Amino acid sequence: MPLDKLKLLLAAKLNQLAQIGTLKREERAITHREPPHDGFGPRYFLKSYGDRAFLRMNANSYLGLNHHPRVIEAEEKAARHFGTGPGSVRFISGTFELHIELEARLASFHGREAGMVFSAAYATVMGVLPQLITSETLVVSDSLNHNSIINAIRLAQPAAKEIYEHMDTARLNTILEQYRGKVKRVIVVTDGVFSMRGDHAALDKISAICERYQEHFDEGVTTMVDDSHGIGAFGPSGRGTEEKTAAQADILIATLGKALGVNGGYVVAGKTVIDYLRETSPFYIYSNPITPSEAAAALEGVKILDSSEGIGLLSRIRDLAVRLRDGFRRRGFETIAGEHPIVPLLVRDTAKTGELVKRLFDSNILATGLSYPVVPRGSEEIRFQVSAEHTQKDIDYLIETL
Repeated sequence: MPLDKLKLLLAAKLNQLAQIGTLKREERAITHREPPHDGFGPRYFLKSYGDRAFLRMNANSYLGLNHHPRVIEAEEKAARHFGTGPGSVRFISGTFELHIELEARLASFHGREAGMVFSAAYATVMGVLPQLITSETLVVSDSLNHNSIINAIRLAQPAAKEIYEHMDTARLNTILEQYRGKVKRVIVVTDGVFSMRGDHAALDKISAICERYQEHFDEGVTTMVDDSHGIGAFGPSGRGTEEKTAAQADILIATLGKALGVNGGYVVAGKTVIDYLRETSPFYIYSNPITPSEAAAALEGVKILDSSEGIGLLSRIRDLAVRLRDGFRRRGFETIAGEHPIVPLLVRDTAKTGELVKRLFDSNILATGLSYPVVPRGSEEIRFQVSAEHTQKDIDYLIETL
């Protein structure tokens, strides 16, 4: 058979992944959700696990908007009106007024001239970053940046790439000094909130350093931030790392699929940048957009976030995250200080991390362990993610279980 030789090679590769500990194995399938009751938040049920009700501590829906009645109603209404799919890529006939309205609302929310929606946040990074990199561009990246940034840089093949140790802005300054006169353009790209740790980039310091070097490069120094974990989860009004640091990136990328509870990604920037990306980005031109109903749901999500209700939800997740961090510290567990609802428990041992994740699962708690070689030896952790759907009783149950 034609695939016999290839299947042997693929099987060997799968075995290799299993040996080094990165094989993800079978995905657990959620069958249904039980609404909050008795002071506890919602519980989830898994295929093949009968009537066991699980506390879900590893989801990105920070504000719980994926279950908000207004968001669901907006998606249902738009699906009935426009159908279930866009039917085409946007430049042919796949743009709906809801796409345009959503882009305008996102741009306004972030104080930018224009916005542009992609099928996913990963596709946004892959579709934006390479289009701004030339054969005379230096790209500078934080060592803990997301996989999408790493692959976007590989795709772009810049003149040079430099990686600075996590949050080491002094090293960033040194890199820019070293490349004066050697390249025409510099792109400095970073996550806003780092997904493994819940800490955030010092965007104010990064922006100040880049500004000092603007005149030393013919095509300037551009800052780009992917704040997918920050928007809707961080800052007093949910505007993420920019709001927290009182600094603005030249180009901001984020997602509709985490705090906003729907699907898709987006970029906001100056109008000329967005106009250029619409004409050149293959991930936009040759790929269907999110559905009109998803656009309607995302639009409703932004409206909720940008309201007193959104402020209340943000306050709630901050309080719950503080309760979890304080609970860790009181019981002698190590975590990372911060206000973000990503709360890591630093175990610093691969075997113990796996054992603890299993013990949590046995106690009906879903959590994600990050072990070597996914993270460096000594940095093994369990990543807990707080949602506005959680309650104090949920947090206390988790702490007591640990």
